[in-house]
Amino acid sequence: MKRGIAILAAALALAFLSAALGAPARNGPREQASAQTAAIWSFAVSGDSRNYGDVIMPAIAAGVLKHHPKFYWHLGDFRRGYQDDKTSADEDILNQREHAGKTFTLAQYLDLEWPDFLEHQVKPFGSLPVYLGIGNHDTIKPKTRDAFVAAFGAYLGPGGGRKTYYHWIIGGVDFINLDNATEDQFEDAQVRWFKQVLYEDTEGRGSSGIKSIVVGMHRALPDSKSAGHSMNESEQMASSGRRIYRELLTAQNEAHKNVYILASHSHFYMENVYDTKCWEGGVIPGWIVGTAGAQHYKLPEGIAAGPGARTKNDDGSNVYGYLLGTVAADSKVTFAFQQVSFDDVRKAVGERYAEEFVRQAFTDNYTERVDVHQAVCPVKP
Repeated sequence: MKRGIAILAAALALAFLSAALGAPARNGPREQASAQTAAIWSFAVSGDSRNYGDVIMPAIAAGVLKHHPKFYWHLGDFRRGYQDDKTSADEDILNQREHAGKTFTLAQYLDLEWPDFLEHQVKPFGSLPVYLGIGNHDTIKPKTRDAFVAAFGAYLGPGGGRKTYYHWIIGGVDFINLDNATEDQFEDAQVRWFKQVLYEDTEGRGSSGIKSIVVGMHRALPDSKSAGHSMNESEQMASSGRRIYRELLTAQNEAHKNVYILASHSHFYMENVYDTKCWEGGVIPGWIVGTAGAQHYKLPEGIAAGPGARTKNDDGSNVYGYLLGTVAADSKVTFAFQQVSFDDVRKAVGERYAEEFVRQAFTDNYTERVDVHQAVCPVKP
C-alpha cells in the first residue's frame, strides 16, 4: 500500500515538474500543431460574374470550398443588366437548357437576372457565408441601390444589412466593403462612415486588436495600373478615391496596420496595382480580380502579361478564377490567384450546359477593349 502511494506521489511530482519546465504532455506536438493550424485561416474573393457567371461560378465555388475558408466575397457585377434600349440577357441565361430558343422580354429578364444569380452563382457555396459588394452593372436602371439591398440584404455582412457599404471583423482583421458602383461615389456619408471605422481600427478602444485591414470595392481606387477603368472615370470618384487611399496609407505607415485593397471591374487578374508613379513612395498592396465570368479585357497598355497580370493563358483561352487570402497567426494576409480550368468548369456545371457552350466561355468571351494606363498622376501622396 505504502509502495503504491509512493509511486503515485512520484508520478504526480514528475508531472508537476514537467508542467513547470514547459515539457509537452503526451501528444503535445500534435496539439501544438493543431493550435498553430487553427490560427491560420482563409477567405476567397472575386468579382464580375456577368455574361458567363452561371458557367464559371460553380467551378469557383467548388475550388473555394476545398480550402475550407471563412467566407467568399463577391465584388459586384452579377449580371450584365439592361442597356441601350434593348434586352441584354447574359449569354449563360440564354443558353440554359430550359431557355433554349426563348426570347426574353425586358420585364422577364429584369425579373430573372438577380434570382438567377442567387440560384446558380451563390447557391453552389452551400452553407459557406457569402458577402456581396455592388458593381456598376448592378445599378443600371431600373435597378437601384434600394432594390439591391432588398434583394441581397441577407448577404451584406454577417447577419445581413441595409447598406451597400459595411464591415465585419474576424480575429484581428477588419474587412471593409465599400460602394463605388456609380460615378457620384464616394459620397460624403460613406466617407464619414469609413473614417469612423478606420479610426476605431487605428486609434479607438479596440484598435490594438486589429492588425490588418482588407478593403474591397468594385472599381479600383484612382491612379492604379488600370486607371483607365477605375475611379479615375469621374472627377468625384477620383477626388474621393484619392482621399480614401491617403487615409489607408496613414493607417499603414503611421498606425502600422497591414492594409490590403481588393477590386474587380477590370476583367482580368492583376497584382501590385498601386505600384505606379502616382503613388511612388506610398504604395499599398492591391489586387484586381475581375475573373468570375465577365467578358475578358486586354491588359492595359504598358502592362506585360505574366504571373502578376493575366487575362489569357498561353493557349489563348480566357483566365478565370479567384483570389485566396490566407491569414497567418499574426493576422498578416498573403494572397494567391487560384485559376479554374475548363475541366473544372465542365465538371461543376454537369449537364446543365452543352460542352460546346462551356468551351465558348474560354474562347469567345473576350473583347479587344484596352484601358489606357494613366502613367502620370496630378497628385502625389
